[in-house]
Amino acid sequence: MAYTIAVNAPFRADVVGSFLRPDKLKNARNLHRQGLLDDAGLKQVEDECISDLVLQQIKHGLRGITDGEFRRSFWHQDFFWGLGGIEKVTGASGYKFAGIETRNETSGIRGKITGNNHPFVEHFKFVKQFESAGYGLVARQTLPAPSQLLSTLLNVRKNEEPCHYQDFYASLDDLITDLGAAYRQVFTDLYAAGCRSIQMDDCTWPVLCDQDKVASLGLNVDELAERYLQANNEALKDKPEDLVICTHICRGNYRSHFFSSGSYDRVAGYVLAHENVDGFYLEYDDERSGSFEALKAVPQDKRVVLGIVTSKRPELEDLKALEARVREAAKVFPLDNLCVSTQCGFASTEEGNELTEKEQWAKVDLVIDIAHRIWG
Repeated sequence: MAYTIAVNAPFRADVVGSFLRPDKLKNARNLHRQGLLDDAGLKQVEDECISDLVLQQIKHGLRGITDGEFRRSFWHQDFFWGLGGIEKVTGASGYKFAGIETRNETSGIRGKITGNNHPFVEHFKFVKQFESAGYGLVARQTLPAPSQLLSTLLNVRKNEEPCHYQDFYASLDDLITDLGAAYRQVFTDLYAAGCRSIQMDDCTWPVLCDQDKVASLGLNVDELAERYLQANNEALKDKPEDLVICTHICRGNYRSHFFSSGSYDRVAGYVLAHENVDGFYLEYDDERSGSFEALKAVPQDKRVVLGIVTSKRPELEDLKALEARVREAAKVFPLDNLCVSTQCGFASTEEGNELTEKEQWAKVDLVIDIAHRIWG
């Protein structure tokens, strides 16, 4: 079903959600880590910086507003650590990206997984208040997909023994059942707080599309794809009709470095065809993304956001070339159900990508320009 004026995400011009942390926030977090600033002091700085950020998002023409993930260190781990039964683990090594290794913080299991009283609900409430700042604004909550936690607990990307979930669950199916229930609890609490737009970020699928990663890690692609789809759809069961949940499928983003490469073709028949989300934010910013052929698997009543403006590099893309990319995609998927965005966030971790705040906002403006150029 085609749409013209969106009342919820995805919007014609959109972003993935994270933004570069200002120096004021970075300094406060460093002081907090050293015990020189208490929790209340850190929250005050976070509140101030998020307020400034939201106003910038509105000023630059975005309708979907987020807190920029300013209260997080990692895009995914902070959410996991807020779940019952999950604990912070400092390992011997981080994840090995192309040319760089991440900090060595991850998640482990210490009990049955639950989603009660998740701190992200309070984080959302702070952003929700800004919807009144302008017509058509929608506060969005970003969080990692269930498959991301499942992958972490199985140690898929490190090629190590799985975490000891068997100490608490008789089977992987039982683990996935509780994981889905935990997410549904968080969704329920966010909905009660007024949230109508959720974005699940997911780096699991592109790993299965990277032939080198699959070979080096010894992955069974079809088995993992079935489990990832099971986990995500378990979380999406019985969601309210007016709660829009989309997913961003990412090839990794750490200080402008990537984790995996490859087109979506290998997993399109799983995630793009059968994940019960309302829309897909897909990376299409360079040759690592492959062609648009995978879009044929997406049901045509869903929305697809083409991440054709890179958030990893400061150079601005050519406007005419971007329009040509969208027109090319429209040969495969209906133009009226397409949108455009940056390919990923600007700071999936607090370190941020290798560009300035000025360059960041120039990228946002470019997304706005291409949307106006195509859809008016």
